[in-house]
Amino acid sequence: MLATLVIGLREGLEATLIVGIIAAFLRRNRVPLAPMWTGVGVAVLLSIAVGLGLQAVEQALPQAQQEAMEALIGIVAVVFVTGMIVWMRSHARHLGRELEASASAALGRGTAWALAGMAFLAVLKEGFETSVFLLATFQASSDTGLAALGAVVGIAAAVVVGYGIYTGGVRLDLAKFFTGTGVFLVFVAGGLVLTVLRRAHEAGWVVIGQQRTVDLGWLAPNGSVQGALVTGVLGIPPDPRVVEVLGWVLYVVPVLALSLSPRRWKPSVVRVPAVRIAVASGLVVAALALAVAVPAGHTDVPATARVTGDARSVTARVSGSTATLRVVGSSTGSSDREARITLPASAHRRVVGAGTATDRWRLTSDRPAADRAAADEPATLTLDDLVQLFGRIPVGISPSSAPGPYRASWATRETVTLWSADGGVVDASRAERSVLTLTGGGLPTARTSTLDRTVWAVPRATVDRTTAALAADRTRSAELALWTRWLPLALGIAAAAQVLLALRDRRRLGLPDSTVPSTTPTRGSPVTATARSTDAVR
Repeated sequence: MLATLVIGLREGLEATLIVGIIAAFLRRNRVPLAPMWTGVGVAVLLSIAVGLGLQAVEQALPQAQQEAMEALIGIVAVVFVTGMIVWMRSHARHLGRELEASASAALGRGTAWALAGMAFLAVLKEGFETSVFLLATFQASSDTGLAALGAVVGIAAAVVVGYGIYTGGVRLDLAKFFTGTGVFLVFVAGGLVLTVLRRAHEAGWVVIGQQRTVDLGWLAPNGSVQGALVTGVLGIPPDPRVVEVLGWVLYVVPVLALSLSPRRWKPSVVRVPAVRIAVASGLVVAALALAVAVPAGHTDVPATARVTGDARSVTARVSGSTATLRVVGSSTGSSDREARITLPASAHRRVVGAGTATDRWRLTSDRPAADRAAADEPATLTLDDLVQLFGRIPVGISPSSAPGPYRASWATRETVTLWSADGGVVDASRAERSVLTLTGGGLPTARTSTLDRTVWAVPRATVDRTTAALAADRTRSAELALWTRWLPLALGIAAAAQVLLALRDRRRLGLPDSTVPSTTPTRGSPVTATARSTDAVR
């Protein structure tokens, strides 16, 4: 409620001040006020329509798109409030003089409707900013009813204060008022930055920097006054993430410094380009330091892994989408026997599992008939042989009516699989599936059974350790990307913007008259104020 009250008070007071100054000017010059009030009324209605329209559009969207739209509205609100704070810091002290100069120019065009347009644009701008900022604050608030009440009270108070200033019954130092409320709104906007980043994550836009930082549950318990202040007013969640804290600091610190810095620290027009270049240099140095100094982190996966079964170890050699697997050791008793298996590109796939991406080769082939004797595939089998192979007598064979021996026909298919990451062995195995067909030995018909066997494989414990290390490495790399890639990129963009602004300022200083306007165009007015006043509006 407090945040929306201050927003309504500040924005409403800006609008009422502009309208009041224009009205007073018109009264002094005996110009009818009806056109001005018409413009004000139309601007207010359009501002309300903007807020209601944005809310209606958001409610009609699916959940993920609602989060995305709330993030966009929050971004616009932060831009608006930042521009409002910066502009008012420069213009609060001579707001009345600038507006009267603009009103004189408008009246000089010979019609009161020019002043009506001036009032319309001023109120429309303030109203649109207020609608967007309040809507973003409502979305971040835990109690929409109280937030709306605060906005109504703030706007009503602004109207009363503005009327008092207009009639001369209220004397207000606008410079101090806007400085004080500006500091408060900096923190409110900082909370909106947190909300925008949280909504962007929920919409799937921001996936980096989601590690928890501190637990603020003790500082802002639900239902407490502290919770209402920290979470409801300042928009700070009880579980801020790394990217949210970074965004808050990068927004609040410079904007707050700009709001509170003494005017005597403001550089002269001639020195502004040099200051911008110095700021850009500092930003570039910070970006380079982050990109170079922050460790990237990497898990090395060995190219050789020990296996269990009918081999001792396997070594992978990966070249693009092809690989060669060297298998050392066999069941023949010769531990030094080697076999090389070529895995072509046709057997390659890129797969994602257990939180990490790996290259997988899977090659399936039929065992040649010439290798059956070496593979211990006998042509005849007894009942004891069957029990040794299957652990039991296969279904469909009766020892009493079909005692054997049986004629055996084998069809064996071998599958070699390699999972690799960064050229190392994550997992590897060789499996066989044999289809055994038995005839004779008293069997009335042929009987078929399937026998699966793992010839060799990397132990499951080793695979789990390697996979967990890779997943942790991928997570760590994603976390560090915020500091090694995205933050340096943001700093580089900010530095480039400062350089461009410095070049613009230098070009202005290079004009023939070597002058730079001392004031900027007044808010909501198409006319540039040329007079500069140091007197505070009372």
